[in-house]
Amino acid sequence: MDTIWVPDLSVHAGPRYRAIAEAVARAVAAGELAVGDRLPTHRALADALGVTVGTVTRGYAEAERRGLVSARVGSGTYVRSPQDGSGQGFSVAPAAEDGDIDFGLAFPVPMGRTPALADALRDLAGDDAALAECLGYHPEAGLPRHRTELARWLRGWGYGIDAGHSLICLGALHGLNMALQAVARPGETVASAGLVYPGMIAAARGLGLRHLPLASDGEGVQPGALEAACRQHAVRAVYLTPDQNNPTAEVIPGHRRDELLAVAGRHDVAVIEDAVHLVAAAERPSALVDRAPERVIHITGVSKVLAGGLRVGLVQAPPRWFDDVAQALRGNCWMAPPLNAEAACRWIDSGAADELARRQREEIAARQALVAEHFQGLAFAAQPYGFNVWLHLPEPWRADEFARACAAEGVRLKTGEPFAVGRHPVPQAVRLAISAPAARERVAEGLARVRRVLERGPGRGGATL
Repeated sequence: MDTIWVPDLSVHAGPRYRAIAEAVARAVAAGELAVGDRLPTHRALADALGVTVGTVTRGYAEAERRGLVSARVGSGTYVRSPQDGSGQGFSVAPAAEDGDIDFGLAFPVPMGRTPALADALRDLAGDDAALAECLGYHPEAGLPRHRTELARWLRGWGYGIDAGHSLICLGALHGLNMALQAVARPGETVASAGLVYPGMIAAARGLGLRHLPLASDGEGVQPGALEAACRQHAVRAVYLTPDQNNPTAEVIPGHRRDELLAVAGRHDVAVIEDAVHLVAAAERPSALVDRAPERVIHITGVSKVLAGGLRVGLVQAPPRWFDDVAQALRGNCWMAPPLNAEAACRWIDSGAADELARRQREEIAARQALVAEHFQGLAFAAQPYGFNVWLHLPEPWRADEFARACAAEGVRLKTGEPFAVGRHPVPQAVRLAISAPAARERVAEGLARVRRVLERGPGRGGATL
């Protein structure tokens, strides 16, 4: 709701803009500002405090950087909180209460991983030479036999991975950080879809990079938007998830992949391809790395098929950036733990990884069929192999209100807010990660609850001024 809030800045030291951010934090902690409250307009607060509009703008931006508020284009600045019942942060939430259903984070389907890992570890325990090798220091790229095995497995998925140009990292997000560090320096510009994986937003922010949102349509990032950004700014890299955008589930078709690569080539922009959601070759166009290996840094990992806890990823970089990625990795952690990669490789070599991938693909298809059944007549986007569903809300629903209503019914999901780059417009839509619940029946129950909330409609409480 709207609120008239005029803080006392005299109790806060330092620049006025920072005092505004501190006042927001104090008011939220004291309960003077509640989640969902809209802060005064920049002009109204500037007039009330006797400061410039620019000071308020900087203050609100600082509060947004701290995660206290979120700015929505054409709507205003609203209080947010990681403790919001809708769970809009992207840390791992506490386990769901009995009866609650968590569609919040896109984890792999819980199925049969413990016995397979136990077998791999028992096999390793009997191999003294491998154990000794895993306990030592090695070059930052990782053990050659690990890179060879991972590259072989990924080629089975249809990705043209070259072990000689690859480095093992601590999962795909770590690889993304290393790639950004290799191609851009603090203050330089990178770009992505306006709604994008929150890890990319956090990585760009943490490295001090300027992050530009690019317009998308049903076929992903628009080449014209990338062209315009490159002409107006010195874009160093563009981040793409061509097989399934997170959260919108858009897939970039083959012709557009070529168009985006052509734009990147004209402006000498690095293309970072995130393929952590492994998709079989028969279900997608060929990967960016296979179309332009000289320009694409390809990132993937085992988290979405084997287990996130292994923290095993792979970065393939062209020769021009390989040494920079290696230096970034060495400076960050020296090397990824060989023990983790050894466990993953034994899991793969035994055939258990492929069997697990097959079973998970079947289960995801069954869950997506449930989505089609429960959301019949609604506007949503999803892929048959996808962990996520992007549900567009009908009028008069607002996404934050819908998320809270679902939370009250015991269902966690995400609005578009955590995925928005800067002040990119956030649509009235929500993302459901249907992979996370342990049982298919729980998915069906969760979808039914979401449908009931949607059809019931929002509450009729009015705003107070």
